[in-house]
Amino acid sequence: MFEGILSIQSAVAYGHVGNSAAAFPLQRLGFEVWPVNTVLFSNHTGYGAWRGHGVALEEIEEIVRGVEERGAFLRCRAVLSGYLGTAELGRAVLDTVAAVRRERPDALYACDPVMGDEGRGFFVRPGLPEFFREHAVPAADLVTPNQFELAWLAAMEIASVEDALEATARVRRMGPKLVACTSLVLPERENELAIVLDTPEGAWALWTPRLPVELSGTGDVFMSLLLGNFLKTGRPDLALEAAGSAMFGLVEATWRAQSRELVLIAAQDELVAPRQRFGAHRLR
Repeated sequence: MFEGILSIQSAVAYGHVGNSAAAFPLQRLGFEVWPVNTVLFSNHTGYGAWRGHGVALEEIEEIVRGVEERGAFLRCRAVLSGYLGTAELGRAVLDTVAAVRRERPDALYACDPVMGDEGRGFFVRPGLPEFFREHAVPAADLVTPNQFELAWLAAMEIASVEDALEATARVRRMGPKLVACTSLVLPERENELAIVLDTPEGAWALWTPRLPVELSGTGDVFMSLLLGNFLKTGRPDLALEAAGSAMFGLVEATWRAQSRELVLIAAQDELVAPRQRFGAHRLR
């Protein structure tokens, strides 16, 4: 039987954020994906108007229970979570991770601690940042905070690669083995974006050109690419190179198409065979 990934995230009908962004890249990488949708919206909220509703916690728990009854937990390689609307949902996710690990002790928990961003500050409900810091991040194997989120988790400012390494080391001491800081913009290289990945085996940075575009869903896609490539290779550096290169290809294709939404389907070959490959530079 096929192994898969249980992805607990929001979903939209139009565009690509949450599960609507994360599931397809994992499928293109060859994984079965069992999406549990926590929100059912017409489109992401960045448009200022949307239709739909959040899914009741009891219904989410019921769906997860049904997936478990199909025997999927025994075949689950990882649990993936992104945006969490409430701490109550977060606790349900951690209960699911614990249940999966009872059946599959080597299953990973990949947590994207979505809390805020540079220039915007926090955009989640009060209490959620503390939930991530005190509960979700310590329970995770892989976390992918952006620069703002990493700085808050580590309680320090990040203005250099050395700062980023110190911050990722602090977060790793909380529990996760792999910490990837995404969307890192530093004064020394303002025209580039960096991803810093810190692990017990070493730390690496990957730099790509910074394109003049702001898009929703990029963090969701990156997490799925990093997780999928790490599960396939077992090599953090190779996973970073594959995920970072694929993300640049996708964002560049979206920018060239002048699209507000990620052109995830049109540029799907970039997810598995990016035309431009960026190397990971070892930091330690």
